[in-house]
Amino acid sequence: MLQEKFKNTEIILASQSPRRQELLKGLDINFKIETRPVNEVYSNDLKGAQITDYLSVLKADAFINDLKDDQLLITSDTIVWFNDAPLEKPKNDQHAIDMITSMSGQVHEVFTSVCFTSTTQQAVINDCTKVHFANLTAAEIEYYVKTYRPMDKAGAYGIQDWLGYAAVTRLEGCYYNVMGLPLPKVYGFLKSL
Repeated sequence: MLQEKFKNTEIILASQSPRRQELLKGLDINFKIETRPVNEVYSNDLKGAQITDYLSVLKADAFINDLKDDQLLITSDTIVWFNDAPLEKPKNDQHAIDMITSMSGQVHEVFTSVCFTSTTQQAVINDCTKVHFANLTAAEIEYYVKTYRPMDKAGAYGIQDWLGYAAVTRLEGCYYNVMGLPLPKVYGFLKSL
C-alpha cells in the first residue's frame, strides 16, 4: 500500500536500532538507513514526550541541509519514564540492574516520538504506553542483564525478549511503541501525506 504511494520518494530511516528497522520493514516500504552523530542533550525542564519530541527533531537537524526534494527523513527517540524521571540507556551492568530493580512490581511509561522531515515540512508524532511489571527477584534481574546485555535499550530492557516475556503483566497502549516505533500512528501519518 505505502510502497506505491512512496515510489518516487526515497525514505531515510536515521536509526541504528535493529528493532526500529525491523518494524518499519513490516509496513512494506523501501527505505535506506543513514545515521549521523548527534549529541543527545536536552533541558532538564522537559518531561516525558517533550524529551522524545525534542530529541527526534534534534536527530533530524543533522540532515536538514542535505535533504533533497524527493527524500523523506524519519528520526525517532524512545525513553522510559518512571518516578517523574527519564530512564535512558544504562551505562553499565550495575546501572541496568538498578533500573530494572526500581521498576520491579511497578508501572512505568514508555514514550516514543517520530519526526518526519522533508524539504517542505516537518511533523512530529508521539505515543505513550503504560507498562506493568511483575515483582522480579534479584537473581532474575541479574540473569537478564548478564544474559541479554540490554545496554542499547532505554530503561535497560526489551519487551520483545526474556524480560518482556517474564515481567510484563499488562500493557496500556501500543506494544510496538515500547519496541521503539508506534507503528499504527506511523502508518496513519504516512498514509495521510
